[in-house]
Amino acid sequence: MNLRLSAVPLALTGLLSVIFSAPTQAQNLVTLFEAAKGYDAAYKSAQSLYTANLAKAEQAKASVLPTVGLSGATNMTTVDLLTGALAGQSKSYSSLSANLNVVQPLYRPANKATYNQGLKQAELASAQLKASEQDLIVRVSQAYFDVLASRDSLTFVQAQKTAVAEQLAAAKRNFEVGTSTITDTREAQARYDLVLAQEIAAENDLRVKKLALDLLVGSSTTEPRSLVLPVQLQAPQPADINTWVMQSAELHPGIVQARVALDIAKLEIEKAQAGLKPTLDLTAGFSPTRYINGYSATQVDTNAISISLNFNMPLFTGYASENRIKETLALEDKARADVETIERNVAQATRTAYLGLQSGLGQVNALAAAEASSQSALDANQLGYKVGVRINIDVLNSQSQLFQTKRDLAKARYDVLVGQLKLRQANGSLKADDLQAVNALLAK
Repeated sequence: MNLRLSAVPLALTGLLSVIFSAPTQAQNLVTLFEAAKGYDAAYKSAQSLYTANLAKAEQAKASVLPTVGLSGATNMTTVDLLTGALAGQSKSYSSLSANLNVVQPLYRPANKATYNQGLKQAELASAQLKASEQDLIVRVSQAYFDVLASRDSLTFVQAQKTAVAEQLAAAKRNFEVGTSTITDTREAQARYDLVLAQEIAAENDLRVKKLALDLLVGSSTTEPRSLVLPVQLQAPQPADINTWVMQSAELHPGIVQARVALDIAKLEIEKAQAGLKPTLDLTAGFSPTRYINGYSATQVDTNAISISLNFNMPLFTGYASENRIKETLALEDKARADVETIERNVAQATRTAYLGLQSGLGQVNALAAAEASSQSALDANQLGYKVGVRINIDVLNSQSQLFQTKRDLAKARYDVLVGQLKLRQANGSLKADDLQAVNALLAK
């Protein structure tokens, strides 16, 4: 295989310039999150659902407010006179009438429960939107750092290709002068071919990750800003896992939704019980009638005003109300069990996220130490190869280990940053403002 070794550093330089240049076009995490809020279909759907639920909650007010109705009619009558002095003549007259009716519930327990359910629906809508926003924060952050991790992986593969190419060139020179065997050349060639395959895979992975981020924010020109190194990753605060769990019981939108659903179920019991209770309404009406071209003295204009109290007491409902009460009591038990289930699941998820974040921080520290050790091992093997106490494959293996450690360390850093957000999502405290702390770690 003919290698243009002089072109390899130039190609790597060109790739790095494409990846890390154009800072004016690069976007930070907050910028892309704001773009996603205006584009992501799932979040926009949640916003529309929130608006619809608020309107639905407002509808419940109608059950305790008066209802007003207006109706009207017009009538034309023609009378043919058959006898008397006017026999053979026709008389016509018209009438106009209207009816204004007002009904104000005075005592309707079911309506009161419906009104209270509407207030709860507003709380439910707010919790649902909060959960959707938290989900969007994590999805954008994950996609953002997936691109950075894939971009770093490609950079490290390109750097490894350059190093392996140099080792291959050295093996060929040594073989030509007789200081090494053909085995060294073939080993270096095999490793170079492997790195080329890894480069193709890394390029494709970067394109895929980039497409995922573009889909979230609605732009084909996303260019995430890189993490500034060295970076100081913070441990979770507070450092007590139980504190995070206790916070979740009050903050997590899933728990809030479950508790609101329980309150609504209790109000549904009140509505069912109201089926056996009396109702009392106040009704008022005003009905004017006007005659045009009156025919007789009995047809005169009138104004009728009525006020009444309407009382209704159900005596027997065919056991419908009694069985409805049984149904709502069972549904209340289900809602209470759902609250316990979500509380346990959230507590478990919070603990898992907390321990995962601690593990990630430990991995970052361990991989940082491993990176330094791998660099020292590579330096030692390169020196040993020059003096003849190490063979080519030792150098190649050291190079491979070093660059793999670098990739793992970069990804571990990104996993920690996303893990910090996922921990807050797990206990329900995640807000858009939390992205500012992560954003401060990115290039300006």
